[in-house]
Amino acid sequence: MLDGDTLTTVAPCSTHGGRLGKRQDNQRRPVAIDLFAGVGGFSLGIEQAGFDVAVAVEEDPVHAAAYAFNFADTEVCCADITTLSVEAIRKAAREWIRVGWGGSGDDRIDLVIGGPPCQGFSIMGKRQPDDARNELVFEFCRLVKELQPRYFVMENVPGLGQKTHLPILKQLICEFQSAGYNITEPVKVLNAADFGVPQNRRRLFLLGSRMGETPLVYPQAVESGRVTVKEAIADLPNLDDFPELLKTDSLPLTDSQLRHMQATASRYVKKLRSLEADDDNLAYRRQWNQQIITGAMRTTHRITSIERFAIMHPGQLDPISRLRRLDWDKCCHTLRAGTGINRGSHTSPRPIHPQYPRVISVREAARLHSFPDWFRFHVTKWHGFRQVGNSVPPLLGRALGKQVMAALNVEPPTPSGFLELGDPQFLRWTRSPSAKYWQTKYPNTDNY
Repeated sequence: MLDGDTLTTVAPCSTHGGRLGKRQDNQRRPVAIDLFAGVGGFSLGIEQAGFDVAVAVEEDPVHAAAYAFNFADTEVCCADITTLSVEAIRKAAREWIRVGWGGSGDDRIDLVIGGPPCQGFSIMGKRQPDDARNELVFEFCRLVKELQPRYFVMENVPGLGQKTHLPILKQLICEFQSAGYNITEPVKVLNAADFGVPQNRRRLFLLGSRMGETPLVYPQAVESGRVTVKEAIADLPNLDDFPELLKTDSLPLTDSQLRHMQATASRYVKKLRSLEADDDNLAYRRQWNQQIITGAMRTTHRITSIERFAIMHPGQLDPISRLRRLDWDKCCHTLRAGTGINRGSHTSPRPIHPQYPRVISVREAARLHSFPDWFRFHVTKWHGFRQVGNSVPPLLGRALGKQVMAALNVEPPTPSGFLELGDPQFLRWTRSPSAKYWQTKYPNTDNY
């Protein structure tokens, strides 16, 4: 932690306080490992489905620190996955089981999840078959083959299944099959909007079942209809009314402001804020202050931009900024992550708010991604939007996790007690202190 000018460092695979301690036998849940974890959207969805995420691997020290804040019970490995040995992951898993289960016990891994960086396959990008980042799907495959989980779920962009990259997908499937895994075919692209997420976000998912296990099947779309932008963010106050948000990402609400938010919250928001029971959510409860909105830092626009944004119609594309205005009554379009440090550090193209002449905040983006309000992101807008845009929406992750849980034929227990969040300093560290904390170097790549 930070103490004046002193920064305490940790081993590359570590937990960070907030441990739940030993679980009773009747509280043990299936165990998952998250590769390419980012800030933890997929992890959260899997936890909501009833899994315990024992280990998470993330190369970027800033994102790893944010993950550690939100998942203080998980062993976080801040490491380059191409050089990470399976033994390092197994050692971290054994340590998690030792503390969580009170002994060595059964250290088998039920599920491995991950979304290898996909820029080389992306339709939005240059779609380069020889992009070095394409090889990371095979690093995911390598670790699955060595870890031998009962199941795996891999996320990627739809472009991986299109003509240019189809040979890579076929090779990947062959390697999994030769390692003893059945692949659920045909491979499908799922839209997050079909699973309660107020965002049209199409992603390819590869489902693998170890030979002898019940085969996985893709989840069916929810029948309750799609959640709109209005249902997701209309209860939030207008950030432009708070000048302090030009310097901070946190907004303390007055009692009357909090009551107004609660009174105008949709059922979708009430579940994200723990105001209404969500029987399908088996995640550990977090301790947080509901009277503080985080991820709320404002963006300063030029007067000319404000004037253009003010007269735009819902769904209209601004011809200069190329930003699109949201429509209250529809889903958000796909939220993107922006670029890394070696590609200009460009902020993601954020949508324009459906009512106000400004782009949306990190918290509004998180709402549109189905993150609960207790979940925190880096305090800067650049890192915060990258963390949201690179994530699997938790509700989509939950739907996939429930399919794995059904195949395991397990009814996971509802967790008792609260899980503390981590040190807020984790959310303020820039590249240098975060890399020093993890005893690593900041990656000069655009992998994440």
